Amino acid sequence: MRLHFPDADLRWALLSGVLLALSFPRLDLAALAWVGLVPLLLVSRRRPFATGFAAGVGFFGLVLYWLNIVMVNYGHLHPVLSGVAYLLLVAYLASFFGTAIWAAHRLESRLGLALPLTLPVVWVALEFLRAFFLTGFPWAMLGYSQQSLLPLIQSSDILGPYGLSYLLVLFNVTLALLVSHFVRRTAVPFPRLALIATLLLSVGNFAYGHFRLQQHPDRRATTLQTVLVQGNIDQSVKWDPTYQWGTIDIYKRMSLRPQDASAQLVIWPESAVPFFFQEPGVLSDQVRQVAAGRGTWLLFGSPAYEDINRQRHYLNSAFLLSPAGEELGRSDKVHLVPFGEYVPLKTFLPFIDKLVVGIGDFSPGTISPLPMNGQKIGVLVCFEGIFPELAREYVRRGSDLLVNVTNDAWFGRSSAPYQHLAMARFRAVENRVWLARAANTGISALIAPSGRITAQTALFERTALSGAVGLGAQPTIYNRFGDVFPALCGLLSLAWLFLAWRRRE
Repeated sequence: MRLHFPDADLRWALLSGVLLALSFPRLDLAALAWVGLVPLLLVSRRRPFATGFAAGVGFFGLVLYWLNIVMVNYGHLHPVLSGVAYLLLVAYLASFFGTAIWAAHRLESRLGLALPLTLPVVWVALEFLRAFFLTGFPWAMLGYSQQSLLPLIQSSDILGPYGLSYLLVLFNVTLALLVSHFVRRTAVPFPRLALIATLLLSVGNFAYGHFRLQQHPDRRATTLQTVLVQGNIDQSVKWDPTYQWGTIDIYKRMSLRPQDASAQLVIWPESAVPFFFQEPGVLSDQVRQVAAGRGTWLLFGSPAYEDINRQRHYLNSAFLLSPAGEELGRSDKVHLVPFGEYVPLKTFLPFIDKLVVGIGDFSPGTISPLPMNGQKIGVLVCFEGIFPELAREYVRRGSDLLVNVTNDAWFGRSSAPYQHLAMARFRAVENRVWLARAANTGISALIAPSGRITAQTALFERTALSGAVGLGAQPTIYNRFGDVFPALCGLLSLAWLFLAWRRRE
């Protein structure tokens, strides 16, 4: 049976989503992001929301396939329930794609505004909304697809990842119009202004990247020999009390290797200490002995708690010890993982309790850089590394080094650890600051202010990674002004849509 055109349209749109997904790690075919939207844009005019939604399903369905690993293996959800939850999330995220395509075509039909003018603006506005709406989930914003191309991501110190998203969408729209004009020979006029703007912005972005790289942004007057300890503790035994001694022994041995005698800072991952370090005891003393025995600062993840008004509040925290083993400070996780560290609307969703078994129901902390010998360390716990505004605020409060402690064991050997690392690279570029990333099962890495990864580990290996990091952040436009660009895109999109509504009236 022959398919009708609308069905073929949806298939072309789905292809766009797949092409965009392939531009992300692990395949990391970054060039596909520059052409991935073209099939969608060639067929979207007839049913803009449906085709945009189909593209979103193809994209998020592939990029986030690893969510089923988390929900089934660690959330202990039945595969059917996991599949339902996964599809609901994909549908929610795909609606952002559908809304962007629908809005751009609506503005074209009502106000006569061309797609190269509107779609990049609306796309960025919706990416920005996705980063905050319902606690926010900015995973896999389009600009992140270029993480491996250093010259292209340098402009993140001006506009964050949103600038690259804008450029990629503009390039795709212009290319689609050129294909329609020359190949399909439709009534689409030659997109002269769009082509000029696309070429100028693309060349300008590339030239700026080369210029910034030639300025040696990674050099710092003060450096710190750092060791990242990757304990590779199996998630199934991580919180078992009978394994606490074994876990601390592993981290202790990996931190006191003779080849790391020059180390000045040792970093353990998120929840590396699987007990309440703040409670005095033999295990806590063992941790202190690591810092004192090596004579280094020791930063590690550990759960913590505070008793407020006779209620105990649990925190996902990181502690910093001095070379004498004294506690210098504690930094608490600010942005918690919904359904992973707490249950939104828990009273109305009691059946979701399974997802937080073994993790706990945590409370959010506040942004508090840790003091270290006149310097400050900003700690991003777990997926806080995907939120640009958090890293920016830590640096604005004086952090000379960003540290991302995480436990990506939940993701298995999927693409998620690679995607997680890719997004962390942008935090270094945006703020021109070094970033050290310690992960329980990998990928641990040292990331320079240019976004260059100077050293990294493999997944699921027990190892210690040593290298030098620089201290101090260079001023950037993004760090000073933040997300002004996507906010303006949001305001402009709302103004256009309001005018389109008035025109209809």
